[in-house]
Amino acid sequence: MEKSEIKKFAEKSNAWPFVEARNLRDRLDKIDCSAPKDNNTPVLFETGYGPSGLPHIGTFGEVARTNIVRHAFEVLTERKTKLICFSDDMDGLRKIPENVPNKDLLEKFVEHPLTSVPDPFGKFKSFGDHNNRKLQEFLDYFNFEYEFVSATECYKSGKFDDALKKILLNYEKIKNIILPTLGEDRKKTYSPFLPVCPKSGKVLQVSINSIDTENNTVSYIDEDTKELVTVSILGGSCKLQWKCDWAMRWFALSVDYEMSGKDLSESVILSSKILRVLGGIPPSGFSYELFLDNNGEKISKSKGNGLSIDEWLRYGSSESLSLFMYANPKRAKRLFFDVIPKTTDEYFSHLKKYTEQDIPQKIDNPVWHLHKGLPKPNELPVTYALLLNLVSVCYASDSNIVWEYVKTYSPNSKRTKELDELINLAVNYYKEKIEPQKKYRLPNAKERKGIAELIKTLSSLDNETSSDDIQSMVFAIGKNLEYENLREWFKGLYETVLGQSEGPRMGSFIKLYGIESTIKLLENVILGKLVKEQIK
Repeated sequence: MEKSEIKKFAEKSNAWPFVEARNLRDRLDKIDCSAPKDNNTPVLFETGYGPSGLPHIGTFGEVARTNIVRHAFEVLTERKTKLICFSDDMDGLRKIPENVPNKDLLEKFVEHPLTSVPDPFGKFKSFGDHNNRKLQEFLDYFNFEYEFVSATECYKSGKFDDALKKILLNYEKIKNIILPTLGEDRKKTYSPFLPVCPKSGKVLQVSINSIDTENNTVSYIDEDTKELVTVSILGGSCKLQWKCDWAMRWFALSVDYEMSGKDLSESVILSSKILRVLGGIPPSGFSYELFLDNNGEKISKSKGNGLSIDEWLRYGSSESLSLFMYANPKRAKRLFFDVIPKTTDEYFSHLKKYTEQDIPQKIDNPVWHLHKGLPKPNELPVTYALLLNLVSVCYASDSNIVWEYVKTYSPNSKRTKELDELINLAVNYYKEKIEPQKKYRLPNAKERKGIAELIKTLSSLDNETSSDDIQSMVFAIGKNLEYENLREWFKGLYETVLGQSEGPRMGSFIKLYGIESTIKLLENVILGKLVKEQIK
C-alpha cells in the first residue's frame, strides 16, 4: 500500500488509534502556531508504572495501546516519535503486596522509597529494581521500542531540579488547586513536597511549616523530637505528591501524549491544572476503562488478582493478548482465563479477513495496528476452540496426536510453527483449565434416543462428508426430537459427550475427530462409560 493512500484514508478512519493520532496532531499544530517546534524533535509518548507490585497485564495494556497510537501517529504525520516508560520507583511502599515471598522482610520498610526497600525475591538491589526489571523483561519480549526512565534516577541526578524549583515558586497556587479535593484531616498536612526523612528514610506526608525559594528548602516538625527539620527539595531529598509529580513530569520531560485508566480521570484534571500553573500545556491522551477479575473487581498489582502476562502466554498467543488490549479500550472487560480461547480465534478471524479487504478496511482491521501495517497471512485449518474440544475427547497430552487428527481433517494443511504453537497452547489450556472442571452426565431418555439416531446416521456416511452436511444432520435429528429450543439438544450433547455446558459446532467437531472415532465416543456415552471413568 502506498503511504499517500494510507494517509488519505487514515484521515477519515474511525479506528480509535487514528482518532487519537489526529487529536494529538491537532494539539501539536496549535502549539506550533504560537511557538514553532523543530520537527526533528521527537513527539514524546509516555506511560507510567508504579512498581509497588509485580507488573500485571494492565501495565502491558497501557504500553501496547500507547504504541498502537504512536504508530498511527507516525503513519499520519511521518514525524519522529519516542516512548518513555516511566517508573515512579521513588514512591513510598504503602502496603505489603499479597503475592510476594518474605513478607516479614518488608514490614519495617513500609513508607520507604521502593528503591530503598529490599527485594523479597532476593535477586535485585531493591524491590523497586526487581519490579522495574520485570517490567522491562515483558516489554522486551514484545519488542517494544522504548526508553526506561526511573523516578529515583531523575530526582537524585538533578534532572528534575529546575521543575522542582518552579513547583516551589508556585507552592501556594498548587496547594489551592488540590486542597478543595481533600478531606479535612488531609488538608491539615497536605503539601506538594514529601520530604524523605534524613533519619528514618521514610517518605513523609507531613505539614510543611515554611518554604525557602532562595535556598530551595522546606521545613517541617519532626514528630519524634518535635524539632524543626529543614531539607532541600533537590537531589532526591524530597519527592512530590503524585498528582503534582505527574504534572511536574509532563513539564520536565515535555510529554505530548499519555493515556490513563478511568479511575485517574480526576487526577488528570488536577495535574493538568498544575501543569498550566507551571506554564505547560497538558498532553493529549484518553481515559481507558479498567480490567476486572473473575469476580468483577478491579485488578490490582498488590492483590495479584486477574491474569499475569505469563499466564496468558501459557494458554494464548502473544497476538491474542495484543488484540485483547486493542479491542474496545473504553469498555470495562473481564480479564480471566476464559477470554483467551475466544480472543485467540478472533485474532485469526481478523487475519483471514485482512487478505480480502480494501485499504480503508485494512487500516480499520486490528491486525494492521497490531503488526504496524505488516500483518503476515496465516490461515489455520482449525480454530483454537475446536482444538480444545478435540484434545478434550482424545485426552491428548502430546501435540503429535492432535496433529494426526488435524492432518486427517485437512489433508492439505502444513504443520507450521504457528499451528504447532496453537496445538501446544490448547493442550496446556485443556489439561489445566478444562479437565479439572469437566463433569459428564448420563443422557436422559430423549437424548439417548437422539444419540442413537446420530450413531445410525453417522454409520451411513463416509469420510468425504463435509462438516456442513454433518451439522445439518445433527440439526435435523434435534428437530425430529421436537425440542422447543434446539439449544437444549446441543447442550445435552455437550454435557454428555464433552462434559461441559458449551462446545463447538458439532459438524466441525465430528469432521475433525473423525466419523468412526465419534461413533465409538457416542456408544460410550450411551453405555455410561464416560461417567464411570469420571467417578474413578
